[in-house]
Amino acid sequence: MPDLSAIVKAYDIRGVVGEQLDEGTARALGGAMARLVAADDPAPRAVVVGRDMRDSSPSLAAAFAEGVTGQGLDVVDIGLASTDMLYYAAGSLDLPGAMFTASHNPARYNGIKLCRAGATPIGQDSGLETIRETAGAGVPDGPGGGTVSARDMLAGYADHLRGLVDLSGLRELTVVVDAGNGMGGHTVPTVFDPLPVRVVPLYFELDGNFPNHEANPLDPANLVDLRKAVVAEGADLGLAFDGDADRCFVVDERGEAVSPSAITGLVAARELARVASAGERDAAVIHNLITSRAVPEIVAECGGRAVRTRVGHSFIKATMAETGAVFGGEHSAHYYFRDFWKADSGMLAALHVLAALGEHRALDTSAPLSVLMAAYERYAASGEINSMVTDQAGRVAEIERVFGARDGVTLDTLDGLTVSLPDGSWFNLRASNTEPLLRLNVEAPDADAVAALRDEVLGVVRA
Repeated sequence: MPDLSAIVKAYDIRGVVGEQLDEGTARALGGAMARLVAADDPAPRAVVVGRDMRDSSPSLAAAFAEGVTGQGLDVVDIGLASTDMLYYAAGSLDLPGAMFTASHNPARYNGIKLCRAGATPIGQDSGLETIRETAGAGVPDGPGGGTVSARDMLAGYADHLRGLVDLSGLRELTVVVDAGNGMGGHTVPTVFDPLPVRVVPLYFELDGNFPNHEANPLDPANLVDLRKAVVAEGADLGLAFDGDADRCFVVDERGEAVSPSAITGLVAARELARVASAGERDAAVIHNLITSRAVPEIVAECGGRAVRTRVGHSFIKATMAETGAVFGGEHSAHYYFRDFWKADSGMLAALHVLAALGEHRALDTSAPLSVLMAAYERYAASGEINSMVTDQAGRVAEIERVFGARDGVTLDTLDGLTVSLPDGSWFNLRASNTEPLLRLNVEAPDADAVAALRDEVLGVVRA
């Protein structure tokens, strides 16, 4: 069996198919997960299994299901799904779930995102390490007898999402959607069909080889086609989904990318207003440490309470459970909703953007998305910059040495290293949880200050 320590990450499982992840490994992981959830529940019923469009996903998901049924649990196979559709299934059916996807990674990768019943995450500290140890040691034989049944959850998922957003003020819009040959091509038509929205589709054909561009909208190179199409179509906005369609990026009518931090601020304001109208005051909103400093400012202005946490969905969801937060956002464009079992859904965030633009247009029929979002874009930012570094810890330590000696500088090690400067600029440098990279995010009062700080940090990191 391949080395599981190399593929079991902080909050999911991910590796190169055939080298690090194969059917035997998937079968062992299925058996190990079944034993974990059976220990949680003395009368477990089933595990929901979904998969993305990668060529390897059907066989890996089938092998995983064999591992589950071998331990006596049933499998509910929901087939092709986005990751947030798997969370919908796990939440609405109150069953643990497994989603086969490597998200935005290249075609040679695959992986598994796991959750307990109710879409509660399984991360390294909440069961994933136990699964790794059980699978690595050899899963004991189970009683067998589990069955596999197919269930279509797409229509229910779409209805549920639309029911979580007030879309009554939505006006006719033209929206270009780049699915990147990923699962957005499967879910967007059903979710958007009843809405007064004209969808211009880009790359809706499901193809795990990603023939047009990588399904990673965090990389600006993968937004080029969308930006051009929005301008060419005279569209109101553009949406880009990653491979498993749990993240959504937004482009305004000018073809300019909207910061996910600004989307976090917008949705936070809407969710805080909604719960305040029902009498809930001082509601918490979670943001990770690389979101813009504008986010906690906006949350406070809207009467909420901003709570800062580490990067990663298992950390966000755990903090949401602890605080009862109504919403959470990450700068990577993961958006989490209390009413969606505290799980993330890029599609739900997209519906909030459409609704907000509709309400904005009710006040000014020609007001574009860029005007709406100006209130949420307060600082200049670099976006995430990746550096391939062999000695990640050594480079971070050197940055700490260089900046820590300066007057007025504060250092924070909640997740990687966050350095705050006296002029209001800050940066975070952290190791990727899924790839051999150091990730840098810089924010400052203006673009010149961002460029100067970015170049200084990269000069040390890449020395």
